[in-house]
Amino acid sequence: MDSNFISFPITDFERTKQQVLSWANQFSTCCFLDNHQYHFNHHTYECIAGVGAAGFIELSAGTALEQLQQFQQKHEGWLFGHLGYDLKNEVEDLISANPDHIDFPDLFFFSPQTVLLLNQNELCILAGNAEAVFAALNDAGVQQPSSHKKHIVFQQRFSKQDYTAIIEKLRNHILRGDCYEINFCQEFFAENVYIDPVSVYQLLSMVSPSPFAAFYKINGKYLLCASPERYLKKEGNTIISQPIKGTGKRDLSDTAADEFNKVQLYNSTKDRSENVMVVDLVRNDLSKICVEGTVYVEELFGIYSFPQVHQMVSTISGTLQPGLSFTEVIKKTFPMGSMTGAPKKKVMELIEKYETIKRGIFSGAVGYIKPGGDFDFNVVIRSILYNQSSQYLSYLVGSGITFYSKAAEEYEECLLKAEAIKKVFA
Repeated sequence: MDSNFISFPITDFERTKQQVLSWANQFSTCCFLDNHQYHFNHHTYECIAGVGAAGFIELSAGTALEQLQQFQQKHEGWLFGHLGYDLKNEVEDLISANPDHIDFPDLFFFSPQTVLLLNQNELCILAGNAEAVFAALNDAGVQQPSSHKKHIVFQQRFSKQDYTAIIEKLRNHILRGDCYEINFCQEFFAENVYIDPVSVYQLLSMVSPSPFAAFYKINGKYLLCASPERYLKKEGNTIISQPIKGTGKRDLSDTAADEFNKVQLYNSTKDRSENVMVVDLVRNDLSKICVEGTVYVEELFGIYSFPQVHQMVSTISGTLQPGLSFTEVIKKTFPMGSMTGAPKKKVMELIEKYETIKRGIFSGAVGYIKPGGDFDFNVVIRSILYNQSSQYLSYLVGSGITFYSKAAEEYEECLLKAEAIKKVFA
C-alpha cells in the first residue's frame, strides 16, 4: 500500500462500504467503484472511491484528450472520471447531432480531495486528515435501500415494430458490405420523476452485483452502473481488455437448465461470431499501442455467470510500447469495439443515423488513473442515468447485430439485459 495512505482496521466490510457510499454522496463530485468480490477479472481493489474535487477538467469533444493530458501533467496524484462515447468525434471525423437529456460532459476528470481503498479487513484513506475522514464516515451511518413508493413507468424510444424495421435496415447494410457487425441501442426513459440515487444504486447492486459497478456523481448528474465489462486496464507495462459479446438466460430455479443455457451460449454460432469479431477488433486496436508480437488472446469465449445473465467474455492483453501517455492509448482504442462494431468509423456513422439520442456517458468508460500512470476503466452498460435538476431518468440497452441476427431475438436480448433495472423500479 502507498505509504501516504493511512490504514484503519474494519470488522464489517459491507457496512463500511455503505458508509463510504453514503458519505461520498454528500459531495457534489464522487466516483465509487465496487467489484462486488468478483476475483476473476484482474481486479486490484475490492472497492475504491475518489471523493470531492480539489481540481477538475470538464470538456466537450474537440481537443478534450489533448487538454486532459495537460491536466494530468499538472496533477500527478490520483484522477477519477469518465470518457463519454461522443469523444468519438475527436478520435474520428464524426458528429453527434441527436438530443441529450442527461447532459454529462464528453469528458470529466477530477483530482479527489480524498481517496479510499477498501478491502475485507481494512479501509485505507488518503486525505489531508485521514482520521477526521474516518470519523465522518462513522458519523454518516448506513443508508438502508428503500423501494420507491410508486412504480415508474418507462417509455421506449422505439416500438417493437420500429425496432424490427431498423434491424432489417442494419442487416441490409451488412449484406452490402458496409460493415460486419454493429452495436445498436435503444433508450427507455421516464420524465418528471424523483429518485434517491443512493437507494437506487443499492437496490441495483442487490439485484445485479457486478464486477465493474459504479456510483458516479458530478453536479447533480448520476450514473448508477452495474457493468460486467472492462474497457482497459494498465498495470506496469501490461494492457488488458475484456470485451463481452454473447448473452444467455439464467435459470436459477433449475440447476440443470441453467447449466444447459451456459453450454448453449458457449456453442452458439451467432454469439461466437459476434465475440470473435470484437476480439479481432480489440487485437487490432491494441497492436497500435503494444510492442510488436506481444498482443495475444488469454481467453476466448469464456463463459461467466452473473445474477441475471450468462456472458461470453474474452480477454486480450499485450505489452504497452514505452513512453505512451494515457491519452495516446485512448485515441487508439476508444470507443471500445464491443459498443460499436466493425469497422468502427462506418458503424459509428450508422449508429448516429439510426439511434435517436446521444449516447453520452453510456458506452463510454468510468474509472481512475493512479500516480505513475496505471489505470482501470469499465464499459458503461447496464446503467441507470439520472439528471436530478431536470428529473429525467434513462437507461439504454443494446445488442450486436450481424447478418445472422433475428430482429425478434435481438429485441428479447435487450429486454433480458434490462431485467435487473426493471426489477429496481418494479
